Amino acid sequence: MIKYADLIAAQQTMRDTIKSTTLMPSKTFSKLADTQIFMKLENLQTTGSFKVRGAFNKIFHLTEAEKKYPVVAASAGNHAQGVAFSATKLGLKSTIFMPTFTPPTKVSATRSYGADVILTGDSFDDAFAASQEYCKTHNATYIHPFNDPKIIAGQGVVGLEIFIQCPDVDTVIVPIGGGGLISGIAIAMKEMKPSIKIIGVEAEHAASALASHEKGEIVTLPSVSTIADGIAVKRPGDLTFKIIEKYVDDLVTVSDTEIAYAAYLMLQRGKLLVDPAGAAALSAAITRKSNCMGKTVVPVISGGNINMSLLQQIIDQGMYLEGLRTTLQVILPDHAGELQKILAILDKLKANIQDIVHERSITSVPVGHVMVLLTVNLQHKKQLDTIKGELGKRGLTCRVIH
Repeated sequence: MIKYADLIAAQQTMRDTIKSTTLMPSKTFSKLADTQIFMKLENLQTTGSFKVRGAFNKIFHLTEAEKKYPVVAASAGNHAQGVAFSATKLGLKSTIFMPTFTPPTKVSATRSYGADVILTGDSFDDAFAASQEYCKTHNATYIHPFNDPKIIAGQGVVGLEIFIQCPDVDTVIVPIGGGGLISGIAIAMKEMKPSIKIIGVEAEHAASALASHEKGEIVTLPSVSTIADGIAVKRPGDLTFKIIEKYVDDLVTVSDTEIAYAAYLMLQRGKLLVDPAGAAALSAAITRKSNCMGKTVVPVISGGNINMSLLQQIIDQGMYLEGLRTTLQVILPDHAGELQKILAILDKLKANIQDIVHERSITSVPVGHVMVLLTVNLQHKKQLDTIKGELGKRGLTCRVIH
């Protein structure tokens, strides 16, 4: 079992290289969660994720014999960048195996930290298998993303920092993938203040820790499905499962919709860019998933490396959910000038048109008419009722599609 002293040693190891990240209070999220929220911003960490902490601690402690050969990882995201940065910083070569579907931004970021990147296979399992074969043929050291004492100790430094920054903390909420982060934090927090509650959060369709807890033994899920790829893990680690069972007070899940909305709110209200896994803990807080939440709560915002196309979807969906965007369906006579009537109303009300689609060919549109789909950005929620009222005055009926 990893000891508290291992975390203190890891803190000293990374003191001059890895940031002590900000603990930021938020009035907005405190109101939504009905408790005092302080966010631990690991999205502002070097490489954009907490993963660099464990990677640096592990690679630093390799033997002199191991340091003569490359270090290897299989990862499509944060762990890859953490290993690449740490290896380069410590003067070692790194080779990272990534599935071929990995977003180009993550591939280029990993290469920019000095790693050789090998794209292979259609899944993470394919990349992992290739990495293991490479280790055998090149005498390289595989750096596990979570199931390793040095990795866990490195991640646990997050817990040491939280306690220094907020001694009154009574609840810490942590996202769970393989369990390295929550294991390290739990060891740190329970040692310093046993009364602190540790809540673990998983995506509802990738809840391997919860399934394992309910069965009383490690469970491997047949598949996982979530936008939060940073916590999309089929099976917790042997080490991490034992620590979770010993120290974690509650395990909860959040849906992809809840995760996406939390990420949107962090960008829109908090001015913070986070990835879906990084939004999971805050999502659990503002949706009040656990009865263990106390008065002073720290959600760990684990990372900020998000795929830009996914970010656009999150922004779009968030605007709909907040009532700042709507899509209206209007059936008009197919005559010149009819669309201009609608545009004049929107112009008068200062509603900005995002998109317009005309559809004549489907059977639900009467002959001689056109269906118009208008996506409109609104100034506030009540503006939609005003638009519908103005259309009604002109004999036009509309249906809210979204």
